[in-house]
Amino acid sequence: MLNSNFLSHNPKCWVLTDGKAGMESQCIALADTLGLKPTLKRVSIRSPWAFLPPHLWIFPLKALSVKSDKLEPPWPDILIATGTKTVALALSIKTINPATFLIQIQNPTMSISKFDIVIAPKHDCLSASNVVSTLGALNSINKRKLNDAFTEFASDYLDLPKPLIGVLIGGNNKNFHLTQKRTENFAMMLREAVNNIGGSLAITPSRRTNENSLKIIKNTLSDIPKFIWNGSGKNPYLGILAHADYFIVTGDSVNMVSEAIATGKPVHVFKDFGGSKKFDRFHNSLEKLGVTRPFSGRIEKWEYETIDEMTLVADAVKKAWNFSKN
Repeated sequence: MLNSNFLSHNPKCWVLTDGKAGMESQCIALADTLGLKPTLKRVSIRSPWAFLPPHLWIFPLKALSVKSDKLEPPWPDILIATGTKTVALALSIKTINPATFLIQIQNPTMSISKFDIVIAPKHDCLSASNVVSTLGALNSINKRKLNDAFTEFASDYLDLPKPLIGVLIGGNNKNFHLTQKRTENFAMMLREAVNNIGGSLAITPSRRTNENSLKIIKNTLSDIPKFIWNGSGKNPYLGILAHADYFIVTGDSVNMVSEAIATGKPVHVFKDFGGSKKFDRFHNSLEKLGVTRPFSGRIEKWEYETIDEMTLVADAVKKAWNFSKN
């Protein structure tokens, strides 16, 4: 958390997103680390702005649809924004109210100098004096949160054989495609992993996991000790992060991989269903650091030093804030 000087005047903070859960969680994690209580602003963009890159937006604040949260005075002291659809809006607010301290998460695809600070993963390959590079996605996973989750979900995994293998499953996006054949292969690899090491699986799908993939996994693992979240009741995600001894994570989600490695436990990444140069840079960097290993159907044990990136990012924000006020 930043020092008391930063919070002494109780700064008004907005988090500006287009509603994508993975991006929104990064903004909220940063605000929480900074000790801020942000107002969440989810925007919905109408035509023609929705189809244009941010540098072509004219009168950005007119781009908001009726479904969007309102962006109007009083303007925030601190604006944390993420996503392509927020870039022009954030800069418009900064232009109207230059005192707003503008933090952009991920590559804004516009001139970096327009922002007070840009926080982006190293695989985005950005370089400037106001850029803070991270290994992966910002997240709120820390020892306190894991300890709380361990206690909260203590009874949920008592009946499952140990070791417990947490399986975090994403799904299709523009770079990864979890087809039927690839899902069948993944499910057989999960089966092989449990047969080799023993124990059980704690599986949680995401919003992008399609029903057919989930059905294949359930059928293939029908006789394997496991828990599979069905989407109802309390989300077990934090409980799995806290209780699992090992992780298998699909490589389509930088967020899930980043949250898994924040636990300090062995993280195996299943990547054999797509990719891109940017994703390859991300996964290769973690493998070279000895943080993750590719999932090949076997569970391995290793140790690595966890990096408290949130504190490093918070310190950089503090420094940039102080500079902007002097």
